Amino acid sequence: MKKQNKLNPKQAMAWVNKQLKDVSDIEERKLKKGHEEIDIIYFKSLCDPVVINENLINRFYELDNVQLYLEFIVSFPKSLEPEKEEDLMRNMLRGAVAIFSKDKVLLFDAELVQAGGIQPASTENVVQGPDDSFTENVEINLNLIRHRYQSTNLKSEYMTAGSASQTRLIILYDEDKVDKTVLKEVKSRLSDIKAHIVQSASDIERWTMHPRFRLFPTMMLSERPDRTVLNISQGKVAILMDNTGYSILVPSIFNDFFTAMDDKIQLPPIGWFLKGVRYIALFLTVLLPAFYVAFTSYNPEILRMQVALLIAGSRATVPYPSFFEVLFMLLAMEFLTEASVRLPKAIGPTATTVGGLILGTAATEAGLVSNIMIILVSAVAITNYVIPFTMMSMGIRVSKYMFIVLASFFGLVGIVLGMISLILYLTSLRTFGKPYLKMFSMDWRRKGDRRSG
Repeated sequence: MKKQNKLNPKQAMAWVNKQLKDVSDIEERKLKKGHEEIDIIYFKSLCDPVVINENLINRFYELDNVQLYLEFIVSFPKSLEPEKEEDLMRNMLRGAVAIFSKDKVLLFDAELVQAGGIQPASTENVVQGPDDSFTENVEINLNLIRHRYQSTNLKSEYMTAGSASQTRLIILYDEDKVDKTVLKEVKSRLSDIKAHIVQSASDIERWTMHPRFRLFPTMMLSERPDRTVLNISQGKVAILMDNTGYSILVPSIFNDFFTAMDDKIQLPPIGWFLKGVRYIALFLTVLLPAFYVAFTSYNPEILRMQVALLIAGSRATVPYPSFFEVLFMLLAMEFLTEASVRLPKAIGPTATTVGGLILGTAATEAGLVSNIMIILVSAVAITNYVIPFTMMSMGIRVSKYMFIVLASFFGLVGIVLGMISLILYLTSLRTFGKPYLKMFSMDWRRKGDRRSG
């Protein structure tokens, strides 16, 4: 029978250290007793420290010699002696501890599975797919990502932010796919944070993005480990923050905020259709109120006669211009939205639903607003909530008021000027040096660059 080739401990250990360079969550310990010693290497985020202390460290000092210790390790069902360096690394990325003695390399299974405290995703729901979300413990979050991205190219670097809070940050990226210029810029901006207290991912965005006063987000906050892993695989940088159940993904372009994980789970044509629906919802929620003001006050001749007469008949009892009618109803909708967020969860949905129904019915019967206005406001609210990310929908909620003001002064011409201005503004934005209005992911751009030579 042919004898299997075993790994040389010194060469294997040197290879492991080379592969895991710039990985901050790697732990290496040297255990010595008299003239005998062994080395153990493992991922802190993937291995259970209690199992390691009880079965590896304590037992080393309790047993008489290294030979007995190695026999004790081999007695565990999932312990094995790897034949190749690739087997060694693959098992380490699954939660095994590598043990290097003078003449042998062993793997001891100490996988840490985080289950307690992990809640279903609440802000990024999907119909099918994983339902777990990040917690407020940065080590647990790193464990969730490591289990999904088992590659030595996934590098992790620890930093702190806030001179008083000393909040822990972990920068994660794929060494082969990340843009080195973006990575350098991320580290530089995080190092330059001057805040005393950093408590949330929004604080990181506020202190690192330029300009600080902007309408749309240029960093994406995600509570989903699967989305974070997908973005890392596309060459982006993920930032995990202690005491925050979100990851920060950079650079994030405009198109990223209209992509849900359902788009990746469903068949490609269905994913394209769903994304198209969201862009239609974007235009409706931004422009529908402005078009109502323009058509009723400035440009009714553009509509068909029947539609113009229908709108005029609906507004026959309304005593003020359409601008005030739209503004009144949209502000009422904003009040209801804020109330639903601030009220206790037990009564919030009921109170806002009943309040909305009573307000809409009473305002219509009193002749303060038209029936068409109620339909329009409902459509605006629904289309705004189609956008997957709350941080983007907030910016869009504000932008529609700018179009209403332009439409009230200049009609359709004002809406056209507003669209041109908005596109120019989005085009001028940069996210870590990348154009914000770029419509394709970074990995697609790289593939195109390779094809073009």
